[in-house]
Amino acid sequence: MTAGPAAPDGSAVPDRSAAATDPIVAPEVAGTLLEAPQIDVGLDLGRHSIDDPTSIWVVVNKHRPLDPERYEPEDLVAIGGGQQLRREAAAAFAGLEQAAADAGAGFSTSTAYRSHGFQAGLHAQYAARWGVERADTFSARAGHSEHQTGLAVDVYESSACRLQACFGDETAGMWLAAHAHEHGFIIRYRDGDHAITGFRYEPWHLRYVGVDLATHMNDEGVTTLEEVFGLEPAPDYL
Repeated sequence: MTAGPAAPDGSAVPDRSAAATDPIVAPEVAGTLLEAPQIDVGLDLGRHSIDDPTSIWVVVNKHRPLDPERYEPEDLVAIGGGQQLRREAAAAFAGLEQAAADAGAGFSTSTAYRSHGFQAGLHAQYAARWGVERADTFSARAGHSEHQTGLAVDVYESSACRLQACFGDETAGMWLAAHAHEHGFIIRYRDGDHAITGFRYEPWHLRYVGVDLATHMNDEGVTTLEEVFGLEPAPDYL
């Protein structure tokens, strides 16, 4: 993997030129709201807010910025490697790490919580190198990033597939796709969902939503938060 410009934390920004060469041609999505799939109603989908940034079910995407936009979690704790998650997510992540290691599918942490300022700088660097339109397909703008919630974490197994789609074919990537829900995490940006989420396939991007919702989505075959809550697709910024 070829390193790009330095990120705000001083680390190298991976070269995504090969992965981001071809433009996304998104399939049309009928209507303004996604039709909620026919799923088991045993889970109360109103249990937690999807608007409150402190909620573990908050939905943030290109149409739904955090409110306030400069939200900062108050319960961040260290998860190792100089990274942080909110306390509940961090406890769940520790269990996920141990289970993966026990299964021979260990992984390392890349980044977790990012402040509004950090995300703004990161997106600006990507945009300066590849243009805003292209950067928007793989980097959220500040205020629209799941990392700012303290509930998202990027992981990797090998340096060759760090922040690359090939992570999904590595042992850790395949194990996480099958078992992350057991610890309350979902793969937020799955392959084929870019017309809904607005982002390319990111098998390394884990989002904590709690075991109940993660298991519910896994069991019902629902891959996006937009679908499970009947929200409009958000392929582009408003």
